[in-house]
Amino acid sequence: MSEYTQIAKWWHSEANKSVICTLCPRNCKISVGSHGFCSTRFNSAGKLVTSSYNCASGVAVDPVEKKPLYHFLPGSTVFSFGTIGCNLSCEFCQNWTLSQPGKSIPAQQKITPQQIIDTAINSGCSGIAYTYNEPTIFGEWVITVSQLAREHGLKNVMVSNGYINRDARIAIYQYIDAVNIDLKAFSSEFYRKLTHSQLAPVLETLSWIVNQPDIWLEITNLIIPDENDSEQDLFQLTKYIAEELGNEIPLHFSAFHPTHKMLRHQSTSLSILKKAKTIAEGNGIKYVYLGNIFSDSGQNTVCPRCKEELILRKSYSTKIKMIKNGHCLNCNESIQGVF
Repeated sequence: MSEYTQIAKWWHSEANKSVICTLCPRNCKISVGSHGFCSTRFNSAGKLVTSSYNCASGVAVDPVEKKPLYHFLPGSTVFSFGTIGCNLSCEFCQNWTLSQPGKSIPAQQKITPQQIIDTAINSGCSGIAYTYNEPTIFGEWVITVSQLAREHGLKNVMVSNGYINRDARIAIYQYIDAVNIDLKAFSSEFYRKLTHSQLAPVLETLSWIVNQPDIWLEITNLIIPDENDSEQDLFQLTKYIAEELGNEIPLHFSAFHPTHKMLRHQSTSLSILKKAKTIAEGNGIKYVYLGNIFSDSGQNTVCPRCKEELILRKSYSTKIKMIKNGHCLNCNESIQGVF
């Protein structure tokens, strides 16, 4: 094995040295010498090995708002890194060169857990973000780094599609403090057609996270014209969030721009995002944000009671204005989050 590989967790043996990977709902059956769907977990002589360990395809110090997380230590930065591969195959992926590299595998750099921690601390970061590609598929690496980060007083942030099995979820999220789940639509057909996966496991992950008192949750929905932007689509998605998960979970509507296999689709207009925001607020969601597009006020945090602007945001520049200790300074309304 190379310096980037390690015996994987979450698998069991089958006949003829095949293995079943139980990391995510795909439950890939992998024969000797072959990879699973995500391209990073392979069968080496009857043992499942992960090739995403002690490495990163990209690193950066990012505003936490870029994840996006708006109610988790706003104005702070996180040391972000990812690897390659994904357990979904989204036709609209905006980071497809990393998540779906095919035969052109991006270069990865060796990096140790301690180097990640030291860089985060020396850069004044509040924590570590597991992002850029799907962190679930490098779950062993997430556990190692997040445990060390916790020991050094750093927070851990996941940016995920939520496509993960129960046992792996419990293990990978044990040191995670905040997560943004990309709920791509509230439609099984959308997931089948455009992500080549299933909706139900994502909903199961969301339901599990909201019952974990130590994990802060925010949700992103990328709105794609003519795919998941109808009033019915938006009503059903936001009604589900408000009624099943909670109306104080921040919801980020993000604009789609043509990319990957959907180059002929039009970009999402600001008017569509504003329509989505109106529908979400009509279903009772208190904090709705507009992203990946210019908007005068769609990124600001507003008090749901008195409508005072509490946090101002522009191009990842954040100004804490009228909030202290999680309360509106104008009317003392409690604002949910980690501030």
